[in-house]
Parts: sequence; C-alpha cells; structure tokens
Amino acid sequence: MLYFLSQYSDGGDFFNLFRYITFRAGCAFFTALILSFMFGQPLINYLKLRQKKGQPIRSDGPESHILEKAGTPTMGGVLILGTMTLSTLLWARSDNGYVWAVLLVTIGFALIGFMDDYLKVTKQTVAGFSSKARLALGFAIALIAAVYVVTLHPEPLSRQIAVPVLKDALINAGLFYFPFAMITIVGAANAVNLTDGLDGLAIMPVMICAATLGIIAYVVGRTDFTEYLDVHYVPGTGELLVFTSALIGGGLGFLWYNAPPAAVFMGDTGSLALGGALGAIAVAIKHEIVMGIVGGLFVVEALSVIIQVLYFKKTGKRVFLMAPIHHHFEKRGWAEPQIVIRFWIISLILALIGLATLKIR
Repeated sequence: MLYFLSQYSDGGDFFNLFRYITFRAGCAFFTALILSFMFGQPLINYLKLRQKKGQPIRSDGPESHILEKAGTPTMGGVLILGTMTLSTLLWARSDNGYVWAVLLVTIGFALIGFMDDYLKVTKQTVAGFSSKARLALGFAIALIAAVYVVTLHPEPLSRQIAVPVLKDALINAGLFYFPFAMITIVGAANAVNLTDGLDGLAIMPVMICAATLGIIAYVVGRTDFTEYLDVHYVPGTGELLVFTSALIGGGLGFLWYNAPPAAVFMGDTGSLALGGALGAIAVAIKHEIVMGIVGGLFVVEALSVIIQVLYFKKTGKRVFLMAPIHHHFEKRGWAEPQIVIRFWIISLILALIGLATLKIR
C-alpha cells in the first residue's frame, strides 16, 4: 500500500526508496517483528484465558509431552499470520496478483486450521476437523489459486513445469498442471502441519524455506538476474520477497514465545497456512520441484507418516517407533532441543542446495 508514496518522488529523495522491493521487504520484516513483540504476550494471555486446558496432547505420544506440554495454549499461528498479513498489505504493491494469490491461499488454509484447532480445544480431542473435509477444502482453495496464477504467468510458461538445473527444460503439463499445482500447495500445507510437533521445530524450517523462495522470487522477477543465471523470467514475482520477509519477521517474533519450553503452539491455524503459503509461492515462481528440495525436511516428515501407515496396514508392524519421524528420534532417547536444532541444520543445508540449482549450468 505504501508503494504509492513513490509517486511523490522526483527520483532523488526519500520517497524514491518506496520503489525498491528490497527496501519495502526490509520494512515488512521489521514491521512484522515489532508487531509480534507488541502483541505476542497479550495474545498468549488471551488464549490461556479462553483455552482452560490448552491443546489436547496425544495419549500415545512420548510421555514427556503429556507431562510437559499439557495446558499449553494453541492457535499461536494467529500471531504470525496477523503480523505477516498486515505488514504485507502495508508494504507490498496492491496491484500485484501474485501477492494476492499467496494471501488467498494463506488465509484460506488458516481458516481450515482454525476450525480444526477450535474443535480440538472445545471438545478436548485430538481428532479435530474431518480429514476428508480438510483435504476437500484445501484442494478447492489450491485449485482457485492455481487457475488464477496461471492467468498471471506469461504465455511461454503457462501450465509448464520447470525442471531445475536443466535451464531451458519445460514440461508442458497442459490441464494436468492444475492437479500438479494443487498437490504442491496442499502437500506443502499438510507436510508442515505434520512437522509441527516439537517446540520450535516447524517455524525455523518454514522461515528458512520462505527466505530461500523469497530470494528465488526476487531473482526470477528480474531480467538481468534471469539472463545471467539462465533461468526462466517470471515478471512480477519479485514482490513476493515482501511477503516472505513479513513471514520471517512474524515467525521470529513467534519463535521468541515458541522456543522450548513453548508458551504457545502455532496449531493447525499456523502450520497449514504457512505450508500452503510456501506451496503457493513455489507455484507462482515456477519452482515447484525446487520446493521439494528446499522443503525436503517437510517431505521426509510426511513420507514417514505415509510409510508408517501403509506398512502397518499391510504387515501389522511399524517401520518407525512413532511417526512423524521426529517422534521416532524422541523414542530413541534424543532430547527435544537436540532433535529441533539438528532438523534446523538439515533444513538450512537443503535450502543452500535449492539455491545452488539456480547457478548450476
């Protein structure tokens, strides 16, 4: 919104700064961070007041969770989403379709997650919202976003799947691109949701992934960078750096309260929304496959659940002591901070690998 101030610039004054995506991205980051510190504790106090018993804890989970995490309020993702959305609306260009597409997905999945959290808290059950209804609504939101984003893409890239490393390679998916984009968005949302099981475990990889995708969005939105790196030019995507910067600012503010021992959980309200946002950004910037690399930690967490369920149905035995896989390591005796920090390191390594695909010729 504040981009309009640039029209008062003669090219050499303060208002000229508002033309620059990097300046507005930095402002979005600090706006979200400051707002998080301002409203974080009041929000936690309110959630504690409203949620007498906090988030229900799985009875089959690690014993330490039942003892240490019982009574902790959930829906803390509202802090990230509120500060991130407000900062994005303030600092991003209001005429950029990619920003609105990602916000649509974020808010849509946040509402699904909110309903799930609300049912869990009010009924004191881990069941929550129907999984089939969650998926149906998620795919509906993803389809709307995918159709809209395709209309924004330049014709040579429309309904194409870009292959990383192979610079000029494009796979013409035709109508199958829409299911592909939907799976990318819904898969990312649910993978982040499954990862959110330990204090601070999900939010840092989300921020690392967002930072990586934000950099890529900025790069592919500039002709000079795309020509040098020999990657596909997607005009307008650079503005998504403002969104990802706001996400990181809000995420850091949330982590202040979510660091072990967590004063609040992000809940499905946050995890589904943030995962959906990452998937939507990947679709917008034509880096869906790279998203699978950068968000490899989320992929592994989701696969561990799928493998566990399928193998148990077939044999009656378990591959992991408990799924998702972070609980497997808990059962093996790893301390929670040890798992969290090691997973952060893995996420950072995968992000660097994802960025490296831009330069490999």
